[in-house]
Amino acid sequence: MTPWLRGAAAVKRLTELYARCVIPHLTALAMRNAGLRVERARFVPYASGVVLEVGIGSGLNIPFYGPAVRQLYALDPSAELLRMARLRAGDAQFPVEFLHHSAEAIPLRDGAVDCVLTTWTLCTIADPVRALIEVRRVLRPTGRLIFVEHGRSPNPRVARWQDRLTPLWRRVTGGCHLNRPIDRLLALGGFEVVEMQTGYIAGPRVGAFLYRGLARPTSSTPDPAPLERVGAPHLT
Repeated sequence: MTPWLRGAAAVKRLTELYARCVIPHLTALAMRNAGLRVERARFVPYASGVVLEVGIGSGLNIPFYGPAVRQLYALDPSAELLRMARLRAGDAQFPVEFLHHSAEAIPLRDGAVDCVLTTWTLCTIADPVRALIEVRRVLRPTGRLIFVEHGRSPNPRVARWQDRLTPLWRRVTGGCHLNRPIDRLLALGGFEVVEMQTGYIAGPRVGAFLYRGLARPTSSTPDPAPLERVGAPHLT
């Protein structure tokens, strides 16, 4: 093997190791931010019935679920984050089933859940529109999606910086995009926003603009078209 091939193989192994072992712990640490805890306390208690949490991460939302939750499906593609979440689930007052899967292929039947929760999740999913279409599939027609997500700022100057920084940022944070327009993603995924609050929280503005609220499935079937067809490179 030539030296450059050996070097490329070593870089690939280190990158995979970083993604598997380092990023989950950095993510778990970053998500413990006190400002994010305030948002969890405001919105997670809205969940009820059979709940699917997309991107359970290290399980920081679990203590905020209320008595109306009968069961929680906890989905995440990271085995290490799921390990951390299992430790937090020990005190839960409802059964928790962990699903080691990506959001683009949720292993649940159609209409299986009453409610879906996403918190700081849509920024990282490789194909967020396909994931939302899957969420819509497993959600009952009368169900609701609760979301707390950071995303694209309405301020053109901040948005330009989000676009500039995202290519590098997503490489060091496990795929996190600073610039995704959450309201547009929800519409493309087949959801109608019922209530939404937007605004900045404390922190650098490129990552501090939040979309939070409730959405419900629309009556029309969403189009799972490739994102490049909608002409918005910052969606990918």
